[in-house]
Order: sequence, then structure tokens, then C-alpha cells
Amino acid sequence: MTNTAQATLSFAQRALFSGGTPTASFLCRYFANRGCYAPAMTDLVDTKQPYRARSDAPPSHLAQEFVETLRLAVPLMLTQLGQIAMITTDLAMIGRLGEDAVAAAALAHTVYFVSFTFGLGLTSAVSPLVAQAFGAGDVRLIRRSLRVGLWVALLISLPMMASPLYGEQILLALGQAPHSASLAQHYLNGLAWGIAPALGFIALRGMMSAVNRPQAPLWITVAAIPVNAVLVYVLIHGLFGLPELGLFGAGLATTLVNLGTFIAALAIAAWRKPFADYHPLAHLWRIDWPLMRQLIAVGAPISFALLLEYGLFSSAALLMGLISTAAIAAHQIALQVTAVLFMVPLGIGMAATVRVGHAFGRGDAAAVKRAGLAAAVLGVALVSALTIAIIIGRYQLGRLFFGGGSESAATIELTATLLVVGATFFIADGLQTIMGGALRGINDTRMTLLFAAIGYWGVAFPIGWMLAFHTGLGAVGVWIGFSIGTFVYAGLLILRFRMLTRRLAG
Repeated sequence: MTNTAQATLSFAQRALFSGGTPTASFLCRYFANRGCYAPAMTDLVDTKQPYRARSDAPPSHLAQEFVETLRLAVPLMLTQLGQIAMITTDLAMIGRLGEDAVAAAALAHTVYFVSFTFGLGLTSAVSPLVAQAFGAGDVRLIRRSLRVGLWVALLISLPMMASPLYGEQILLALGQAPHSASLAQHYLNGLAWGIAPALGFIALRGMMSAVNRPQAPLWITVAAIPVNAVLVYVLIHGLFGLPELGLFGAGLATTLVNLGTFIAALAIAAWRKPFADYHPLAHLWRIDWPLMRQLIAVGAPISFALLLEYGLFSSAALLMGLISTAAIAAHQIALQVTAVLFMVPLGIGMAATVRVGHAFGRGDAAAVKRAGLAAAVLGVALVSALTIAIIIGRYQLGRLFFGGGSESAATIELTATLLVVGATFFIADGLQTIMGGALRGINDTRMTLLFAAIGYWGVAFPIGWMLAFHTGLGAVGVWIGFSIGTFVYAGLLILRFRMLTRRLAG
């Protein structure tokens, strides 16, 4: 369960830089700014609020930007919370099998998510590419971007499956107990086959959000939550004449749910308006190699940045293990609270990718800056309000997880302290997520990867280590170091966004 909480927090979508824009895309933006929209686009946008009308900078453009960002962000937040709900349900069902099963599931998730990260970063690059094409009025590029995203999801999933399918050997090489490694392999044997449909769903979700329709993935996720719970329970315990599959059944249920969500999203994209008007599955068998190279250039640094973050939070758990058992427990509860809170800036960051991508696609430098500013202000305001609520209820949160017994009083106190220290971390983490999303909207991937390395491993880890073990602050010192490093990362992203928007305006 502890590693799963880290993985949930680590694999939030980030945004980064790849540099230049093809000449054809520039021409699309040039003519789009002058009203020369492709005729087909008039049938592909919201007829109640035509896209062109919303791009013409109304008198209350900043207020309108807040509204549009929030309209996109709320369904995206809820979709991510739905994913957390499914992970939590899985853990609750597995917990009935005993502590050994929970420990094995945690080990399995560690192996699975390290592998899954590579595909996650690549397929999440579909969103900015489609958003820019939508802003430029390029229907064909919307279709091509989704197509290469689906091909990448398929092609990258094949080598990615090797790690989960050989998870037991990997865990044994890392010094894990043979019994735990064997149980983890049972879970991974069911889980590994769901990688391709999970990545395909991410690509489809990115396309739908980028054309201002994030509701469909939300409803698919909401429908999947009870289906997932029933499938996990049935396959674990072998109801309705099925064999009792245990951990393998839990993994297989996740694979089946991933496949179902992917098929549902694919069907909606193919047959429901406005997606069907783009003909997203036309010529699906063709691999667009030039555009795939561009997607990889945008998405690969996202994958590596996520690995840097995952490594940081994994190392935090190891540092806590060197301090005390209470430190591990308090740290994991604080991280779990962070994972839930993180869905708010994550949704806003994903919305910022779309809004900035729209403006970038139509060549509107002022709107690029406005979209980033609106997302940052909105995110900081919401996260600050939620952080205050967490600080006020910090002891109640500790008792919720540990109970009210005197034997857990010290752990509850430490959890409450970490949540207070984490207040600055919550705000910094939210801000860097949102600004990363804004930078992704202009294909900013490479420099932001460098910033992640500086913030996480050049600042956060060494300061956290020093404060924890050389000043006597212990677990609190680790969180202070992480907070400082995240603020540095957020500050670098803000400076980068300001520099690029000034360059675009120039």
C-alpha cells in the first residue's frame, strides 16, 4: 500500500519542452489569426460557443480564461480521483487476503509503474499536439496525432511487458524475500496484459480533452469503478463457478477494466459527435513516422522526469525507514493525503496544456501568457484553500488512519506535523504541476527535464538528507528538503514560461 501511494503521486502528468515548430504549423497559425479557418472546422466545434468566437479576445478575456480553464479542469480532476478510487478498491480487496498479499501487491506495483512510466510520458504528449492542431484549425493533424499516439501505445507496451512478466527475478535480484517475490509475480501475471489498453485510453483521453470534451473519459471512469470492484472480488474469490484466482485474479480484473475503458473510449471517438467528425480511426493502419518522432521528442522527457520524481519519493520511503517505523507510517499517510490533494492542480495543469496549446496553435502569444497566468492563479487559490482545510483537520486525518488509541498517539502527532510542514510543499507541488502543464502546451519538454533533475536531486534530496540526519529533524527534515526543492523546481518553470512567452510575443 505504501509504494502504491508513492506511485499514485509520482505518475501525475507533467509538462516539458521540445523546441521549434514545423513551418506548416506556423502557416496554419498565421492564417488562423487572420480569420482563414478551415471550412471543416465549423462543423467540429461547439455550435453554442464557436471556437473562433472564443478565440477573438472578448472584453473580459481574463475572466473568460478562468471560466474555460475551470470548465476543463473539473472533469479532469474527477477522472483522476476515479483512478485513485479504483486503486484504493483494489487494495481493499487484496487486503482481505492478508498482509503478505498487500506487501506483494506493493512490490508488484513498484515493478509495474517503473515500466509503465515510459509509455505514460509518450502517450500524454498526444494532448498538446492535438490542442495545437485544434487551435490552428488543422483537422487532419488532430487525426494524425491521435493515430500516432495509439501506435506508440501499442508498440511501447510490447517491450514494457517484459519487466512485469519477469518481476519475480527482478525482485529477487533486489533482495526481496522469495515468498513475497513469488506472490508479486502472480499479481503481475494478470496486470501486465493491461498496459497497452491503459496507454491507449490515455491517448484517447488526451485527444478528447484537447478538443474541449473531457466529459466522456470521466463518465467512462465513473462507470468503471463499480465494475472494477465487482470483477476484483469475483476473480479473487472465484464466485459464479469461476476458479479462485487470488492475486492473479486481482491483476486480471485490472487488465479487463483497462481493456473495457479503452474500447468504450474508442467507440465514443469513432461514433459519437463531435469526435466522429474528425474521423479519428481513418487510415489507422498507417504509421506516421515524422509525427511519431515529434511525439517522442515531446513525450520522452516527460517519462524521464516522472522517473526522477518516482525515484525521489521512493528514496524518501527508504530515508524514513532509516529513521523509525513511526516515521514510515506518518510519511505514507501524509503522502496519501498529498496524492488526493494533488488531483486538483493535476486537473488544472492538464487544462492548462489544452488552453495554452489552443492559443499556441493559432499563434496568439498574448493568449498563451493569459492561459498560463489564469491556470496558475486558479491553482494556487484552490490548493491554498484545501491546504488550510488539511492543516485545520490534520489530527482528525491522523486518527482516521491510525485510530485514537494511546499506542498511536506519537505517530498521529508526527503525521499532523508533517501535514503542517507539507503545507508549503502542497502549494509548490501544485504550482510546478500547473506551470509544467502550461509549458507542455507549447511543447516545452527538454529544459523542464533538466529543471526536474535540479529541483528533485540537486536540491530536494541532499537538503532532506542533511536536515534529517545531521540536524536531528528526522522525518520533518526530509519534508522540508522536499518542499525547498519543489519550490526551486516551480520557480524555474515560472521563469521558463515567462521567457518563452516573451519570445513568442517578440
